[in-house]
Amino acid sequence: MPAVDKLLLEEALQDSPQNEMCLATQQLSKQLLAYEKQNFALGKGDEEVISTLHYFSKVVDELNILHSELAKQLADTMVLPIIQFREKDLTEVSTLKDLFGLASNEHDLSMAKYSRLPKRRENEKLKTEVVKEVANARRKQHLSSLQYYCALNALQYRKRIAMMEPMLGYAQGQINFFKKGAEMFSKRMDSFLSPVSNMVQSIQGELDAEADAMRVSQQDLLSINESVYTPDSDVTSPAINRNLIQKAGYLNLRNKTGLVTTTWDRLYFFTQGGNLMCQPRGAVAGGLIQDLDNCSVMAVDCEDRRYCLQITTPTGKSGITLQAESKKEYEEWICAINNISRQIYLTDNPEAVAIKLNQTALQAVTPITSFGKKHESLCPSQNVKNMEMESDKIIPKELSTKPNCTELIAPGTPIQFDMVLPATEFLDQNRGGRRTNPFGESEDKNDEEDSLLQQMFVVRFLGSMAVQSDDTNEVIYEAMRQVLAARAIHNIFRTTESHLMVTTKSLRLIDPQTQVTRTTFELASVTQFAAHQDNKRLIGFVVRVTESLGEESMSANIFESNTEGEKICYAISLGKEIIEAQKDPEALAQLMMSMPLTNDGKFKLLNDQSEDGAIPEERGEESEA
Repeated sequence: MPAVDKLLLEEALQDSPQNEMCLATQQLSKQLLAYEKQNFALGKGDEEVISTLHYFSKVVDELNILHSELAKQLADTMVLPIIQFREKDLTEVSTLKDLFGLASNEHDLSMAKYSRLPKRRENEKLKTEVVKEVANARRKQHLSSLQYYCALNALQYRKRIAMMEPMLGYAQGQINFFKKGAEMFSKRMDSFLSPVSNMVQSIQGELDAEADAMRVSQQDLLSINESVYTPDSDVTSPAINRNLIQKAGYLNLRNKTGLVTTTWDRLYFFTQGGNLMCQPRGAVAGGLIQDLDNCSVMAVDCEDRRYCLQITTPTGKSGITLQAESKKEYEEWICAINNISRQIYLTDNPEAVAIKLNQTALQAVTPITSFGKKHESLCPSQNVKNMEMESDKIIPKELSTKPNCTELIAPGTPIQFDMVLPATEFLDQNRGGRRTNPFGESEDKNDEEDSLLQQMFVVRFLGSMAVQSDDTNEVIYEAMRQVLAARAIHNIFRTTESHLMVTTKSLRLIDPQTQVTRTTFELASVTQFAAHQDNKRLIGFVVRVTESLGEESMSANIFESNTEGEKICYAISLGKEIIEAQKDPEALAQLMMSMPLTNDGKFKLLNDQSEDGAIPEERGEESEA
């Protein structure tokens, strides 16, 4: 709130009006010109007031010689309203500001209690008390804010009246008191003061109307339902908007203060384009917290708090951890960040694109979250196109046109999101004549030693679904799209990390902890494999298997790797070339001469494609914790 300096005219009227009146009026003229430099909290309708005060400044200079005898009259008509404005109106606004600050602090304390409510062991009595405390604090904060804003709005009118009404009394006193002044200025001042008087009355009327409107708003607030102030009032079925491309609101931000200690700060977050911004209380503008392009978001369990989510960078590094205050806010923040990470905001009509993507995924996807009986839920392909077979290498026929999505994947095909080995299959692997190694070594070690190619990659399984064709890589791209869309819509963000072992015989997914093989795909049954055109870390391949009744089925498996997907594709392609070359000893010898080998006589996989077609040595990247 701007400071209002004490006028020299007040001291002049109290001490020696005759000697100091001239100096005081000159100072008054300067202060009238400086009014436009005062920085009020809100500025509304000041232009007309400023121009009027400039004119008053000229009038003061002309009447300066007549002010010595107006001391008593000015004390009643000019100084008193100014003192009332300074000591009454401004003091009231400052007091209401302090009350609003106390109510805000009380609300923050109650929200901190609510955020610390445990999720696992809920105490209904404690939860009811804390929720009631939050509602009362919000009601009190809302009421105090309305009173404070009402006083601020009223101040916008009073500040104009406080300057114009004293000047009006001042000018009228001059004309009435001095006959000579009346003769000199009466005609000119009458034509000027009449509009000023009407303007003051008009502003007073606006002030009365504003006060009545704020009074009605306060009465409506007192009669409103308590559920408006209750956090997370609708837990069972909140109305969630999954098509958001921008979002704003308060979240708790997790900050590390030590090795094992953390703090949670309640801050205001908002999205701006592809950026997540944060604006602390009292700050003029927000600052960048996280670039959301190509990021991922997932639900996490953090310090036994509810509604926590974590943003992960495109490189796989864990980012910030946030906590929402309700299930609705929690779901909408996850959906909004997912939509922004796909850069929908860069399209011409981002809202329509988000709605279309979510509706298409909802219609085309029915997720299942365990293996169960996989083949019972999959529909075998009815129209499998003929393939040209040349030895063990499969060459798909060229397509004249890009196939339709429904030709590649049947609408409504279920998606499998995990790859956890069932207990029954685990027991079957450990039965029979061979004894299980207690140290967790793989049973296929001998097979690996006989293989000319062994390459390990760190991957995370995203999903698998039945497909109707393996003639083109488009089926893999369509499967990637549906799997990622389904994960975003159904908020399935957790993935299982595995080691993908590529040999000349098979693709094996190995548990990194126990070294137990989760599943094996025969390399000869892999008919298509490709990496995503834009996100190079996405890799997929199509497997064709023969069912018990002699029918063939095809499924697309989608993974995310720590390295580029092209490297995995190269390893698979090299394995198929080795299988083909093993049938001809001369071709195998030529292949071994053209490729670098390890010390034990195995092919060495390379990273970057060189001029002669070789690729530099692969160094497996460890996945970040």
